[in-house]
Amino acid sequence: MNRRTLPLSQLRAFEAAARHRSFKQAAEELAVTPAAISHQVRELEALLGVALFERRIRQVVPTAAAEHLFPVLRRGFDAFAEALEALREQGNGGSVTLSCTPAFASQWLLPRLADFHARHPDIDLRIHASEAPLDLSRGASLAIRYGMGPYPEHEAEVLASDTFALVASPRLGLAVYEDLKSVRHIVFDWYSPSLGLPSWHHWCQAAGGTTADLGASLTFSEESHAIQAAIAGQGVALLSLTLVKAELERGILQVPFGPRLPGLRYQLVRHGRFAGHVALERVAEWLRAAFAHQGAMG
Repeated sequence: MNRRTLPLSQLRAFEAAARHRSFKQAAEELAVTPAAISHQVRELEALLGVALFERRIRQVVPTAAAEHLFPVLRRGFDAFAEALEALREQGNGGSVTLSCTPAFASQWLLPRLADFHARHPDIDLRIHASEAPLDLSRGASLAIRYGMGPYPEHEAEVLASDTFALVASPRLGLAVYEDLKSVRHIVFDWYSPSLGLPSWHHWCQAAGGTTADLGASLTFSEESHAIQAAIAGQGVALLSLTLVKAELERGILQVPFGPRLPGLRYQLVRHGRFAGHVALERVAEWLRAAFAHQGAMG
């Protein structure tokens, strides 16, 4: 059988019926009647000379031949859909999803979005702000991942290395290490504690003390809330200097004293099959430039 004679409508009906194991559900998906699905499947069976389903009461069961054919068709139709979606989104404009943590979205990304829109008014940008990583294989998507990698089946490039330090509002008037006993130390729960990120234990140890030297704690489940609490003068926080750079420059936060600890890396990650996607490349280039500009500013 050659490409010119492929029974595409019959194959589509069969693939839906095999996936759902139901002519009725396949009919609902394809907006036809169950009788039409049954007719198209019978035409395909007659063409191939094999039975594809055992017809039972309220159920159809794929035969061995169907189980052999189904995964091939499923991969093929999925590939068709993905290729068509990628082509639809390519061009000067398009739609791109950018995945990042809520703290990164509120502290780093949102203040820069006006610049992005001014430079790329034709790109529809969707921000996926969540601690849970987005599946980048299912559309034109990029992610800013905070970690060391690796990311199998993905392309990753390092945008910046992070640093943590004790950060507080100048209104607290902190001057020396001993002042920490009089203020709360702010804690937030890491989504992935196994990453080995800096903790108050690490900071106090580097400063030559222990966590017993700290005041009472104030704990948040969200990093962005911990940052806002520090800005409001509710205590001292151990924060990513990448995320609070603007607040440090404006003087509403400061690093009064103490050691600085290495964090992880901000990495730009995408699925390999979207290499060359025009809108995706333009968003990626903007992110590279924004991180480079922040690095150049010190």
